[in-house]
Amino acid sequence: MISFKPKQITKALLGVLPERANDVLTKRYGLGPSGETSTLEAIGQSYGITRERVRQIENYGIQSIQRSEEYKKHYDLFLEMQNLIDKLGGGFIAENVLLDELTNDPITRNHLYFLLVVGDPFYRGKENSEYMHRWFTERKVADSVEKALKNVYSTLKRDELISEQEILNRFKAELADLVKQDDEEVLRRWLLVSKQIGRNPLGDWGLVDSPNVRVKGIRDYAYLAVKRHGSPMHFREVAESIDNLFNHKAHVATTHNELIKDKRFVLVGRGLYALTEWGYTAGVVKDVLREILAQEGPLSREELIDKVRKERYVKDNTIVVNLQDTNLFRRLSNGTYTLAE
Repeated sequence: MISFKPKQITKALLGVLPERANDVLTKRYGLGPSGETSTLEAIGQSYGITRERVRQIENYGIQSIQRSEEYKKHYDLFLEMQNLIDKLGGGFIAENVLLDELTNDPITRNHLYFLLVVGDPFYRGKENSEYMHRWFTERKVADSVEKALKNVYSTLKRDELISEQEILNRFKAELADLVKQDDEEVLRRWLLVSKQIGRNPLGDWGLVDSPNVRVKGIRDYAYLAVKRHGSPMHFREVAESIDNLFNHKAHVATTHNELIKDKRFVLVGRGLYALTEWGYTAGVVKDVLREILAQEGPLSREELIDKVRKERYVKDNTIVVNLQDTNLFRRLSNGTYTLAE
């Protein structure tokens, strides 16, 4: 993707510096053979100077390189990097995404990052609570994308999951003047700049701090597995799905225990669990019967069976047996059932 050799270029650029400035930049950015980076404090201790003095030497080194003839000699490569930011990210891209696109070698990555820091046709936005480290070629584009990310974030509810197409549509609506209809890959990369919006292992999007996105344990994996399935699942099936979908070993007993303890799940049959968000309520068959009769008044046996079967995966006879509890239910003269007084 790039036409130059980063290590050769950084070596040539560092060559214009005095020995100590060269060494400071090499250690700070991991430009040596090991690729190991050093903190300001560690470098300061090795020279017997303060970390602030190290920072001054670092700034001096970068500015000296930018003023050098060697920098001018290689300026085309910085224009090439500018074009890459425009091509890959529409002029705005998260630092990790850009570097991941350019190389998978950690040492080469250090050299490319150093060239980004030294280059002046582009700018860096520092990481904060809302956005990742990012690079851009036009401030106007960066401001528009960041504003759009903030607006999309405000539309997401806690624990809400939406499809990738849905979040792209919301994002595109915020950037109508900036995005072409076929720029969805650029939109995906812009979404990766946000630290508040994220994608879960199944490709759905939501708030990063939701357990539905930042999956931490069996119960979160189970939630995503049942949601993906779209209908109630036996706890053994849930454990198998976690293995298959996430390549994450889930013991059956552990999975069952997590389903019992988590309010996102409702037991709707023998070993069968549904999601609360699907409208199911907790309780045994008697509880469901009581809730239905309280809401709708007297109903026939057939009507009650039909309504309970929408809530619980049980046999008709189980519902009929529960109706025989005279402490809870009463059969009227017309054959319908109501709540006991």
